[in-house]
This record gives sequence, C-alpha cells and structure tokens, in this order.
Amino acid sequence: MLTQELVLPVAPDVTEFVEQMLGKVRPLGVLFYGSGLRAGIDKDTLLDFYIIVNQQSDWPRSALAGVANAVLPPNVEYQELRVAGRVMRAKIAILTLAQLHALTRFSSLNTTVWARFSQPVRLVWSNNAQATQAITRCITRANVTAAKWAALLGPGKASCRVFWDTLYASTYKAELRVENGQRSSSLVDANLERYERSLLPCWLAAGLSFKTEGGEVLPLLTAGQKSKARRQWRFRARLGRPLNILRLIKAVYTFKGSARYATWKIRRHSGIDIPLSPFAEKHPLLAAPPVLWKLWRQGAFKQGA
Repeated sequence: MLTQELVLPVAPDVTEFVEQMLGKVRPLGVLFYGSGLRAGIDKDTLLDFYIIVNQQSDWPRSALAGVANAVLPPNVEYQELRVAGRVMRAKIAILTLAQLHALTRFSSLNTTVWARFSQPVRLVWSNNAQATQAITRCITRANVTAAKWAALLGPGKASCRVFWDTLYASTYKAELRVENGQRSSSLVDANLERYERSLLPCWLAAGLSFKTEGGEVLPLLTAGQKSKARRQWRFRARLGRPLNILRLIKAVYTFKGSARYATWKIRRHSGIDIPLSPFAEKHPLLAAPPVLWKLWRQGAFKQGA
C-alpha cells in the first residue's frame, strides 16, 4: 500500500516546480509532503520538499552549509519560481540517503523525519529505479517506526485512529510545535482510511503481535515493554528544545533564501510589503534592524495586527 501511495500522481504545477528547481542537478530523489499535498495548492500554499542526495556535495550550496547538514541535518532552503504564470513557493530540506536511512530507524533519537514520512508523501522525482527502491525502503521504515511507537505510547486497547492520534500528539510535543492541540489529530482525520489500513500491517512488519476486539485493536505488549518505551520517549522529548535551538542557530548561517522567505511570511501575516534590496537578500542579518523598525512603525507588532 505504501509503495503504491508513494508514486501516485501530483498536480502538474508541482512537477513543473520540481523540474525548474532541479535544473541540471540530479539528486537521488525529491519527496513532496505537507499541507500542499494534503489540502491542495492555493496562492498562499508553501510547498514542502525533501531532496535526497547521495552525498552532501551533490546539492549546490556553500561548504559551510554542506558541513552543517552533515552534522545537524536537515538544512532548509526557500525558493520562489514562476510556474504557469504564477509565483509558487517552497521550503526545501536536504538529506543524504544515509541520513534518511538513519533518521527513519526506530532507534533514532530525532523524531522529526520518521514522523514526517509516516504521513502521506509522494516521490515526485527519481533519478533511477535503484534510487526509487532505496528511498521507498526508507519511507516504509518510517511508517513502521511510527506505528511501533504508536503501540508503545498508546492505550492498551483502542481504535486504530486513537493510536495514531496519540502518536502525533506525542511527536508534536517532542518537536515543540506551536500549533494547537487539535492540529495533530487533524492529520489523521484528513486521511483516516489510510491510517486505519496501515496500522496493523506496520505492526506485523515491526514484529508486534496484536488482537482485534470489535472495532478496537490490542497490541500484545507487557507492562515492562511499555514502561521502557515511555522512558525512551521522555529522553527523546527532552532533546526537542536543544535540537530546535541548534537548528535555529544553524539556519541563521545556512538558510538559503531566508530573506525572501521572511518577506513573504511578513506580507502573508501582516499585509505589509517589505521591498527586498540586493544587499538585504545577501546580508539578511545586517538588513534586519531597519526592517524591524519599519514593521514597528506600521503596526505589525501590535496585538491583533
């Protein structure tokens, strides 16, 4: 099921965006996920992509960015491209295949990547059949990892949906997301049948036994297994804040296109248009003070703005 889902077609504009974005660069593959896939694309949609490369040097960027991505993946970039007469925007993360493999394992201390790819995702560009197979194995592993954690963190017996809801609520807390508590459950609501069909096969792949009773499922776990898992999860959750802070610090120096991304976000949320000079685009930190002053004068920081 997951293999078939991965290659389902996407909107032609997404495919065209990817072709323009890559140009002559040939990574192993490009994964499309997030709200643009789940809810469709409008003028304010920010597309979400992961670019999977064989080695850090396969994606054009500075040497510093390559080193930073090797130490604390993923790096994030922002791009604006004109497709079919309109501007489309995307946030792009870069991982090597080895990093994708490591970050989708059950033993990974970083919950972000496997949680992302346990949600609907499409492989919208692939270099060759071998790359497709390797990436597909990682996406399958991400779903198995997520389902296993759902069993370990979830209730003793419940519907499939409740296990997924519990899992995503836990990952959002671990990532210190700012969205409200209903955000994680809406992920499951949007593709409920998919999640209901995938849970038990993923438990089997993870080596978990279970029983079905009426409309509920019961993973056959001991109290010791559950207790150990909760201790392991608390450790991962405690890593959330320092990892997020380190990623923010890294992004100051490696977020390619950060100035364009910031001006778009400001325009979207405040209605204030910030002209972007060549200097500001090249040196966003140095250009920030006058921009902040302009925003303050125009009321962007007032409550309800």
